[in-house]
Amino acid sequence: MAQEYWFHHVGLSVTDFEGSIDWYARVLGFRCQGRFHNPNIPADMAMLRNGDMHVELLCVPGSVPVPPERTIPDEDLKTCGNKHISFACADVPAAIEDIRSRGGDVVWIKDNGGGRINAFIRDHEGNLIEFMQRARVEDHQAFLQDVRSTTPA
Repeated sequence: MAQEYWFHHVGLSVTDFEGSIDWYARVLGFRCQGRFHNPNIPADMAMLRNGDMHVELLCVPGSVPVPPERTIPDEDLKTCGNKHISFACADVPAAIEDIRSRGGDVVWIKDNGGGRINAFIRDHEGNLIEFMQRARVEDHQAFLQDVRSTTPA
């Protein structure tokens, strides 16, 4: 039988280490929990936190920017691999207004009906971040029901 797993963090490769730490703090309210250099990779690394969410930033010598097609939500789906980070919050329009006022790059915000609002922003490196308007879900069955209720038949 497989072990039970739980979410730990998401890792993002960045070209501008200090700028990325600043952006996540200034625009999204993340706090740096620690930073270090890992000579085995080699990479400068920082662990950021906002609530229960942890984002690990990694900066390696010779890193290249996110390709333009990876910075547009629907176009990015054509490339296999990880697509975006997704955060839930109680009020997406208010969150996006706050993010925009802090210099965030808002791609779009959509009202999908029934109180289902989502939005995409880009961090200053072009990484996609989604915001979904949802109540906090504590159990797996409620999460699955929430996902099914937003998936067209």
